[in-house]
Amino acid sequence: MPLAYYSAGAGREFWTEHWGGHTVEELLAVARASPLTMLVAEALPRDGLVLEAGCGLGQYVVLLHERGWRIAGVDWSLDALRACRHVAAVPLAAMELRSLALRDAAFDAYISLGVVEHDIAGPDATLAEAARVLKPGGVALVSVPYLNGARRLGALWLTRRNQTIARRGGAFYQYAFSRAELVAALARHGLATRATHPYDPARLLRRFRRPRVRGARGGAGDTTQPRGALVGAIRRALYTAPLLRLLGHMLLAVAVKR
Repeated sequence: MPLAYYSAGAGREFWTEHWGGHTVEELLAVARASPLTMLVAEALPRDGLVLEAGCGLGQYVVLLHERGWRIAGVDWSLDALRACRHVAAVPLAAMELRSLALRDAAFDAYISLGVVEHDIAGPDATLAEAARVLKPGGVALVSVPYLNGARRLGALWLTRRNQTIARRGGAFYQYAFSRAELVAALARHGLATRATHPYDPARLLRRFRRPRVRGARGGAGDTTQPRGALVGAIRRALYTAPLLRLLGHMLLAVAVKR
């Protein structure tokens, strides 16, 4: 069974508030530098139509459109979609992801990044729609929180902690999936997994800011370069296969519709 997390419920109000705390430009800058972007770009077909379901502020719709893909985004947050349209003229629409207002077999690729885990009933309704709108041979890119090595080691503690939060009134937030659970969920809808990639092993590094320069440029007080080099070395180490399996926060599956 996937590991369930409880805190604030991930309903419409939650996402409206969540996306309101970010800007499209901010998330677009993150996407340009993210290793996830390379994984997505390498897996997508160059031709045909691409749909991102649950696009939020639309940073990947904008970025992939800039790079030549024919892509559209859908989400249930009108505020997030409006914010994206102020930045770029890309195709966007408000839709319920479990019941897409789109015809069968309309798309050559389907992207879902950190979306399906938020349905307390499980990912099946959303994945069924993904399979429906994909052409045979179409590619599905689906990422979810990863039940990695560290989470497996702490699974008993995490389960008890989240049960306590639920008893105290916490709402369901998301599931974390093992590789086998994600592959099985995709397979139930005719989506055969071709590859999986753990990613985002260093969420805490985002808090590791470059310090202010206290001295003159290049002087004794300038510690920016050593700190930046240290962050780079840590990042390279974290993106080795063993540490990705141990610490990867998210898991991306690349699957093909049979």
